Amino acid sequence: MTAMKILHLLASLDPRAGGPAEGVRQGGAMLRAMGHQVEVLTLDGADAPFLQDFPLPLHVLGPTRSTYAYSAQLVPWLRQHAPEFDAVIVNGLWQYHSFGTWRALRNLEVPYYVYVHGMLDPWFKRTYALKHLKKWLYWPWADYRVLRDARAVLYTTEDERLAAHESFWLYRATEAVSTYGTSAPPRNDDELREAFLSAYPHLRGKRVILFLGRVHEKKGCDLLIRAFAKVAALDAEVHLVMAGPDSNGWLAALREQTEQLGLAARVTWTGMLQGPLKWGAFYASEAFALPSHQENFGVAVAEALACGVPALISDKVNIWREIAADGAGFVAPDTVEGTEQNLRRWLALDAGARAHMGARARALFKARFTVEAMARDLLNVLEGEAFALPAGLDTSAARRA
Repeated sequence: MTAMKILHLLASLDPRAGGPAEGVRQGGAMLRAMGHQVEVLTLDGADAPFLQDFPLPLHVLGPTRSTYAYSAQLVPWLRQHAPEFDAVIVNGLWQYHSFGTWRALRNLEVPYYVYVHGMLDPWFKRTYALKHLKKWLYWPWADYRVLRDARAVLYTTEDERLAAHESFWLYRATEAVSTYGTSAPPRNDDELREAFLSAYPHLRGKRVILFLGRVHEKKGCDLLIRAFAKVAALDAEVHLVMAGPDSNGWLAALREQTEQLGLAARVTWTGMLQGPLKWGAFYASEAFALPSHQENFGVAVAEALACGVPALISDKVNIWREIAADGAGFVAPDTVEGTEQNLRRWLALDAGARAHMGARARALFKARFTVEAMARDLLNVLEGEAFALPAGLDTSAARRA
């Protein structure tokens, strides 16, 4: 295979924004190890601290001054430099980096691709009706065109691809399913576990159930707390750890909820964990809980599996079918009752059954969700070998694709 030169675009590489930044970091590093060139364009400011150790060549066109992340430099830069690349990959919608790419490349011979990253899931339409109406105001002349004219729109699971069709009736795209993944964790399990328990000594000897992700409504954090309150009496040693950044000011209300439920001594809030402390949290935990209302993939779920930690997830996490089929965790609806069911089923297992499920979790990760698998799938798409049937394309759009 001929080496490719690939450009990734993101509005931000801030890890607090979620999985796309980490996916670009890890996937790009793997592609480079395979002999390809990968560069990244971001609209962050050059002094952003999370850019300082970024492992890939960077083009920084920020800072921008609004949540839309408009940059007057983006289109001229792309028109000048995009022809140097074999493929341009846009990560995410609803900010200027996607529409700016369409403006710059629609009349050039440079193919661009769009990773949707769950941003067309109909959950957002149902939950944030006013925001959805606002998106409709610029959908026909902006993001609709971005998707219509992309060489391919990339979904990480078939469930995500099908759900995306429900958000806007005006939708045209050539689609592909390209698996997502993450790097294998460090293997010094005992050392990492001890570092985490040294930072949180009150957790020694506890049966830790871990939530790790953004503290956001879509993650179902409130469901998890309410469900935990219903099972906490089953075992006095079970403890809930809530790890992640407060992305929309919800943390204070959740803390108050734990107080009202009498759980203050049974729930630990760590804030965002990174590096050794993050991996230590996984290795110190019995199970990983994510009762999310919407999750196109769930990098943290894959990380938990990689550490041999079974996943207790909702059926709105789009890799739930694989987890259920491989016996790597438990799956239930994204409700208090469903989350409680997952917790009760886990707590009912004996030590041998828990260990067996942990081994199944690690095996599932190795079989399906490695960063190597992600890189191979993406390369297949870029070579034109992994396209799904077009979704509602008219003939002119098909010719453009």
